[in-house]
Amino acid sequence: MRSLYLLCTLLTLTACGGSGSQSQPVSESVPEQVPLPPPTAGQTCSTTSLPISVSADDSASSDSYGASNAVDDDTTSTSRWQSNFSNESLTLGFGQERQVGSLQIKWFKGSERTYRFSVEGSSDGNDWSTILSNESSSGRHSGFELISFEEPTTANFLRITGSGNSVNDETAIVEVDAFNCEAGDGEIVDVFPNEVGIELLDWYVSVPTDEDGSGTSDSIYENELADGYTNSEYFYASDDAGIVMRSPAYGFKTSQNTSYVRVELREMLRRGNKSISTQGVNKNNWVFSSAPQSAQTAAGGVDGKLNVSLAVNEVSTTGENYQIGRVIIGQIHANDDEPVRLYYRKLPNNDKGAIYYAHEKRASADGSMEKSEDWIEMIGSRSSSASNPSDGIALNEPFSYTIEVLGNTLFVTISREGKADVVSTYDMTGSRYDEADQYMYFKVGVYHVNNSSNADERAKVTFYSIKNSHDNYAESE
Repeated sequence: MRSLYLLCTLLTLTACGGSGSQSQPVSESVPEQVPLPPPTAGQTCSTTSLPISVSADDSASSDSYGASNAVDDDTTSTSRWQSNFSNESLTLGFGQERQVGSLQIKWFKGSERTYRFSVEGSSDGNDWSTILSNESSSGRHSGFELISFEEPTTANFLRITGSGNSVNDETAIVEVDAFNCEAGDGEIVDVFPNEVGIELLDWYVSVPTDEDGSGTSDSIYENELADGYTNSEYFYASDDAGIVMRSPAYGFKTSQNTSYVRVELREMLRRGNKSISTQGVNKNNWVFSSAPQSAQTAAGGVDGKLNVSLAVNEVSTTGENYQIGRVIIGQIHANDDEPVRLYYRKLPNNDKGAIYYAHEKRASADGSMEKSEDWIEMIGSRSSSASNPSDGIALNEPFSYTIEVLGNTLFVTISREGKADVVSTYDMTGSRYDEADQYMYFKVGVYHVNNSSNADERAKVTFYSIKNSHDNYAESE
């Protein structure tokens, strides 16, 4: 095999949330090697990734998928290193001997393919010792996957050699980070979202990536989601038995017409039966018990109850006044309108956040009534200049909400340990969701309704329990 080392951009990578590298000037040679003293016992692990340079065997990779793509801070699939044959290598250089305990790798189509690989270490780039041999990726990670070593090693270089994948002989890495300790950046845990006790076969998730090239966000449907799909940037298991959904302010959206980015579950009563359409009054969706009997018979369920336990971890702090700090954490969506959107909002100068919801009234078919919204405040105020709500909910504070529909009556309940429930009842009579063609589905997640914040801000929520139920729905508990 012809081997040509192409030393590429030297990068300094930052902590947490996948690759956070920043480009530096191109280096034409390996940085001067200045050995570090060995780590002392009990050394605190850093969550900051190591500074690395990258090189690759040149005999099988194309210019489009060169080595530098693996460390360019671009986590889209078009920016990747790819070898066309088995046993090609990607080499990481640290410039000096470093303690290395783990890698975080985003494999190309990592939730669809299982990659086979080995990892070796070297102090001089000539003599190599095996660190990992005949390893396989999980085949379930769409984002970064943590590759922990049995114990940290000291090396100037690491070499990742691929042996193909479950589809072909290629090895393709979108992005790679290296860390001095086994836990990586501490964000990725060896638990998949389907292993935390939340039933996911009733849902699909939208994430702000565009792996299929559609121009809109990707949807991971019921069977793949329930089989253990995870994305370390947007949808992953937490280390305290929850599912984290984290949405940027900017990224691919669910359609060209929507204004905001989201990471959000959409209820799917069909449970993986793709012969049933996602839309319509059918076995995938539910209707009000005030709807005609024909609609109730055709639907997958009648009326609905959603119980969710969660903690809001991050909200935006910059942007337009009316958008700062707000995120939608639950909805009922109909054909085109929303019987309820539940908001959490915390302003930058407040220690606690407010809870409120919106109800949309549909326009009448004859044009006599226009579409409108009612806003109902439950805890604190939705105002952009609201003072700190004395009974508000702080970031990282656990709480629960229930959204329930019985006929034309909507009930929204906020529950916290040691405090009385806050309950709101709303009469939806006249809002026209009880008509024969109107179908419903719950949505749960992080609908990041701020498209004016700084680019590096995120909205993040950890969900600990999500339970949906309906009359006449066989899977309801």
